Amino acid sequence: MKMVFFLHEGVTSLDIIGPYQMLSAIPHAKVQFAAKTKGIIQDDMGFPTMHAAFSLNEIESADLLLLPGIRTKMNAAPVHKDTEVLDWIRAVHETTRWTTSVCGGSILLGAAGLLNGLKATGHWSTFDILPRFGASPTAERVVREGKIVTSAGVSAGIDMGLQIVAWECGDDYAKMVQLATEYDPKPPFDCGSPLKAPASLIEQTKLHFAASN
Repeated sequence: MKMVFFLHEGVTSLDIIGPYQMLSAIPHAKVQFAAKTKGIIQDDMGFPTMHAAFSLNEIESADLLLLPGIRTKMNAAPVHKDTEVLDWIRAVHETTRWTTSVCGGSILLGAAGLLNGLKATGHWSTFDILPRFGASPTAERVVREGKIVTSAGVSAGIDMGLQIVAWECGDDYAKMVQLATEYDPKPPFDCGSPLKAPASLIEQTKLHFAASN
């Protein structure tokens, strides 16, 4: 199973590594990392963490395409306005068994015209943006619409990866992968979603990350 993970400068590492940990457990999985330009990619913390071994023009097909998050400010996310990237997403999507996104990666799907009329999720900060592309945002952690699978913010990519393992290999195999990775999260705070966090914390978080962009 050929899996292609799209990388871009400023990617959040867990958007990639989380689902990779789960999806690479699928038997005969072959994961390729691709970017507009081959080489080392810096994450959103400024660390050179991943290597794109392929450029986009070297990847024409995939069984699974994964798009990580982008910055959700519309004027600060040029990757979602890059016609070369969007054309490539559309072309590869035609060949996939699964086209997936993590966090703000759903904006890339939307900008490529693939979410029109569909329900989709992403980071909660994308919910006012997704309707611009004809999508109906939902706070669900993983959403499947045919072969398009979107997941919520960052850590939800782990859930999505494990769910696709179950769809591909069966629940029992996915449970073994979950056990092998000891994926049994118990966060110290119950505020990992805007549905749980107080309004004051949501506003404080928006202000903090707006200032850091």
